[in-house]
Amino acid sequence: MDEEDDFYGESLVDSESDYADDSESDDGEEESEVEEVELPQGVQAEIDTDFNRLVSNIRMTDDVSNAAMLHREWDFNIAQQDAEFRDDLREASGIGKKKGRKRGRQHGPVLSHQVRALIGEGNQAYVDENIPEAIRIMQEVIRIEPRASSAWSVIAQCYEDSNEPKKALQLRIMAAHLRHDADEWERLAAQSRNLGYNQQAMYCFSKVYSLDPTNVDALWDRASLAKEINDLRAARHSLLAILKRFPHDMTVLAELRPILIEVSDLPLCASLYQAALEHYQTVQPLGPVQHIDPSLAEQTPPNQTFGFIDLLVLADLYNTMSECDNAIQIIRKGCRWLQGRANQRFWDGCVDDREYDIPREDMGNVIIERSGDIQPGHYPLDVNARHRLAIARIKLGDVEEGKMHASIVLAQDVLDYAALFGEIADSYFEREMYADARPIYEVLGADPATSSLYVLLQVAVCRRMLGGLQEAAEVYKQVIDADQTNNDAKMKLAELYEIMDEPRKALELVYQVIDSRKRRTNQPEATPTPGTIPQPQGASLFEEKSRTKSKTPAPGKSRLSLAELKALEEQREREVILGYTRAEDLWPRMLHGDAEAGREWMIEAEKLVEMFRETRNLFVTTRDYDFKGMLPKRRIQRRDDTEEDRMVSRLELNERDKHTRRAKDDGQASEKVNSFRGVTFSSWLRVFMQYAFVLTKRGDYDQAEEILRHILLSNAYRDSNSQNTIRIAIITCAVHAGKFPVATEQCRKIINTHQFNNEAFRLLLVSLASGHRPTDSFVSSTLQKHTLRELRLHDAAVKTPELMKWNVVGRKYNLSSSSGKEESSKVDEEADEEAEIPGPPENNATEKTAIRMPTKNNPIIVALYGQMSLAAKSYQSAIFYLLHAYDYCPEDPVVCLSLAIASLGRAMQRQSDNRHHMIAQGMAFLSQYRTLRKSPGDEMLAEVDYNFGRAFHQLGLHTHAVTHYERVLEIAEKRGSEYASVAKEAAYNLSLIYVTTGAVPLADGLYRRWLSI
Repeated sequence: MDEEDDFYGESLVDSESDYADDSESDDGEEESEVEEVELPQGVQAEIDTDFNRLVSNIRMTDDVSNAAMLHREWDFNIAQQDAEFRDDLREASGIGKKKGRKRGRQHGPVLSHQVRALIGEGNQAYVDENIPEAIRIMQEVIRIEPRASSAWSVIAQCYEDSNEPKKALQLRIMAAHLRHDADEWERLAAQSRNLGYNQQAMYCFSKVYSLDPTNVDALWDRASLAKEINDLRAARHSLLAILKRFPHDMTVLAELRPILIEVSDLPLCASLYQAALEHYQTVQPLGPVQHIDPSLAEQTPPNQTFGFIDLLVLADLYNTMSECDNAIQIIRKGCRWLQGRANQRFWDGCVDDREYDIPREDMGNVIIERSGDIQPGHYPLDVNARHRLAIARIKLGDVEEGKMHASIVLAQDVLDYAALFGEIADSYFEREMYADARPIYEVLGADPATSSLYVLLQVAVCRRMLGGLQEAAEVYKQVIDADQTNNDAKMKLAELYEIMDEPRKALELVYQVIDSRKRRTNQPEATPTPGTIPQPQGASLFEEKSRTKSKTPAPGKSRLSLAELKALEEQREREVILGYTRAEDLWPRMLHGDAEAGREWMIEAEKLVEMFRETRNLFVTTRDYDFKGMLPKRRIQRRDDTEEDRMVSRLELNERDKHTRRAKDDGQASEKVNSFRGVTFSSWLRVFMQYAFVLTKRGDYDQAEEILRHILLSNAYRDSNSQNTIRIAIITCAVHAGKFPVATEQCRKIINTHQFNNEAFRLLLVSLASGHRPTDSFVSSTLQKHTLRELRLHDAAVKTPELMKWNVVGRKYNLSSSSGKEESSKVDEEADEEAEIPGPPENNATEKTAIRMPTKNNPIIVALYGQMSLAAKSYQSAIFYLLHAYDYCPEDPVVCLSLAIASLGRAMQRQSDNRHHMIAQGMAFLSQYRTLRKSPGDEMLAEVDYNFGRAFHQLGLHTHAVTHYERVLEIAEKRGSEYASVAKEAAYNLSLIYVTTGAVPLADGLYRRWLSI
């Protein structure tokens, strides 16, 4: 039976309360009148419909007891008319209040004299114990009038006396449709359940609730039975109906939670628990009642409050749904409420978790300095709750706060809290914080009680990502020794051997994987098919099926032949060529401002872009495969063996002859497809960029960014040049739209790809030229940390090249400690949204060859970090790094000007204890800057005078400042618009001095001459 989703909808439950209230007011009336109350029309119509369907099937069999009817499946609609049912219940609520009112309609039709006579004969035959004759007569009655309830009852009793209880049960269910007795339906449900007819029992429980909406026990029994037969849908509906009768009941929620999790309805589960928490916080605003007498606590029902376990469940739900902010608030506010401190709402103003900080002496190595007026609360917090806080903070990106909580949890005994250890490690792993996840996995793997294959594999992945290829290989060996059938571990180890240039070992492992899969293919499968388990039949009115979690195969879809596919591809290729040619013709007209041509070009370009993005062959999951065309030549082999065969071929080539292999690789590279549907990939890329630029100019930057980011993932643009071009296009669109964090992100990726290359840093400086918002991105903490790491790598490459270690996976150098272990680069702090996508290696030699390290100090990156510190008003750090840049390049005017600005800025700070020295140093560097910036004709540039005027202006020497500002204006008057920009800046600053000194007319003249549009 398939019941509808809204079986226990709100209309049924809400109307039931009105019905119950009105029924209780009639308790003082006589029983005779109560019996005369007729059922609401909604329930009556529903039962009549079910009965008619049953009778129609019985008539088709011509035998009441025939088992052929029992295998039919009926789709009963239990609550087909909820809205009408509500009205009928309200009308029925007034019946029975007054004596002498008109008697209600009796159930069943008016029987004819012939039927009555037959019923009398059948009853007499039953009294005379002539069972066959009684059955024959009652079958005739049912044939004439199926709604004669007495006939069904007599024939059921006859089968009962004949020791055929299953047929009797079937007939009693038929009779129950005519009596509308909830108690009888409940007895029939119990009998059906005892005989194993679960679907029939659930149907009977549904009838009980339809006739008596106050019978919650029927719903509970139905939910329990549904869970037993794995009918989670029915169990969910029943428990939700109970929950509407008893809102926020924690016992019902505890039964409902695993069902909602199983059906992946986490939002509903979280909303129910959230509503329950808010309800109990409203009822008990100061927290749960703490009984002084333990005996009183035992008398309190456990489901009358929201407990600590429920709090953890709600936090886990939010963490699973990636709603980490809600999880943090639930733990903080919920534990505060459970501790009876709900009135301390001032803790909500703290963005951190200082409320539950432990004393400093117990923190160990992880110590966080708290700023602000509110001191840490040092309130106790259970380890399980702190674990949820740690998970939420790490997932949210608040790494330092998460590490503080994680360190407290990790200080516990691993045997007692192994699950918590594993979840913290998984959170670090998801954030790509392999250096933090690795020691936790290693602790779990060191103890047999907590170790598992999953933990060991995670250890191996962490070691590989941190550059420890040999250590990762040792772990994979342990996994293979423990489980010789683990083909995934063998393939991972083979990849490591290939990277470490040990092709013989890799080839042996791949052969083992191929042999094991061939043996598995030849073995016959003995898995029982679903539905072969025999189910009890005979007296059930429904087809009793066992619900399994196995997925039924979808019906086969008609597939196109190869010739049809080729014809379809040729048609699409013609469409693409036609659209591309048309777009090429419209582009010049569009550039000249032709609006109609612009609209048509956008339509054609959109078609091309969407066609490219919707082609699955261009966006394969495995990025190591180049685009082979829409109809590539397929090898006759299993799909699962593709990776193994590919690795075998590659390793065999490596073993035969390196020179031959290089020649073959070059031949394969020449066969790479460089076009799609008649248009080269370079032309496609030009269309994508043009379309993205036009979208950005028209204000639809988000769509442009989405397209370019999607194209980054295409296997057609895996080479480094294409990746750089697309990223620069994203930077261009982001700068135009004012999305400078996106431009910074892409510049950082280009810097990582091109290590020790100054052009990537110049691209960053160009992208963040000037303005308040670019300055915010320029001084962001992630960019500063990234630049500082690159600076340290440059410095180490020059001074201690022996500590530099080439990372084959990341294809860049990392800094190693003196002990030989590679230090973590803390890439997790950058919180990149996309993983680094290295370009495709042309051959193995290229992949293993490290780039050339610098041999002398680089002033650009040092000056860049100094300018970041300068923009962040950290003048002391700026002076430190800029002096290094000055040592590397003393004749650079930008470095001298930056040093002058930093020195004057430091002199103006209160912490400066050598103010005059800083001023003198600043003016000295400013003079050096003037010397270096002189033009070839010994003419002073307006830029130099402006900077001197600005320096004197900052020091409060207005007389000298006015002299230099006026000189800038004189130069601008002589040389025209060449110095217009710097002249406007000088005029504005000079007007400020005039206004400050009271020379308002002079300032007004500057406004009219230089600052008016």
